[in-house]
Amino acid sequence: MQTTAVVFEQPEHIGLQSLNVADPGAGDVTVEAIWSGISAGTEKLLFEGRMPQFPGMGYPLVPGYETVGRVISAGRDCSSELEGQLVFVPGARGYQDAAALFGASASRLVAAADRVIPIDDGLDRDGTLLSLAATAYHALTLPGMVPPDLVIGHGIVGRLTARLIVAMGNPAPVVWETNPARRQGARGYEVTTAEACEGRKWSSVLDASGDPDILDKAIAVLERGGEITLAGFYAETMSFRFTPAFMREARFRIAAEFRPADVHGVLSLLASGRLSLDGLITHTASPGKAEAAYRTAFGDPDCLKMILDWRELQ
Repeated sequence: MQTTAVVFEQPEHIGLQSLNVADPGAGDVTVEAIWSGISAGTEKLLFEGRMPQFPGMGYPLVPGYETVGRVISAGRDCSSELEGQLVFVPGARGYQDAAALFGASASRLVAAADRVIPIDDGLDRDGTLLSLAATAYHALTLPGMVPPDLVIGHGIVGRLTARLIVAMGNPAPVVWETNPARRQGARGYEVTTAEACEGRKWSSVLDASGDPDILDKAIAVLERGGEITLAGFYAETMSFRFTPAFMREARFRIAAEFRPADVHGVLSLLASGRLSLDGLITHTASPGKAEAAYRTAFGDPDCLKMILDWRELQ
């Protein structure tokens, strides 16, 4: 089987290539992709060649863990109900000519049936946001987590985090954002700046900015015994001044990647009407213009979320 895939040929080089895909096994499904999201965090590190070494790393590679598509065939060990189902695909595999990290940015995918998650057709292209929403949900549901009263960053993850805090029945957080263009679009919470909050202290701070220098800034506004949760992925070494953290008895949390249970948690909030993903996808492009699309996603501050529409190749 062949597929058309986005390929990072080497750092700073993106192309659209036809790749051979291994035959699906008895426990696999084949998915015709409809939309794929571009991650401006993890995939940017891959594009720039700054991603720390992970299993499956290597160039050329197929990125992508934010794909929505329809199952066109299912292996004999899979439920027959999967065929024809719209699914969220957090990753795919089986490329014979490229590494798969994370492998879902392609027109036709092979994935283990137990990895894809059926979704309602009404979710449509917003289903590409499930990875980021699940990432935020995972950070908010760590054991013993104190609901954040301050979120730093009003990009896509910050917005999802703030929406989820409210949807989960907690008091609305304050969100800090340095870029004036990104202070719009709040739903049920306040977006402001650190300067406007001078003198205020916070019991629980969640960083969604990805700024590797954020720790000292966050520690400075903590209440005694407060905690900081790092919800981004930071390629650079992070450090902080010990004395301010010591005086506040600061606690630190690091949220790892999301799990299937986190996706289901988000889907439950969506089904109940408590959470909305509306208004978060700002840009759409054809896979045939993948290079321009990725560069826009990585470099344009007005781009909250870029998705590729694979139907334009069909």
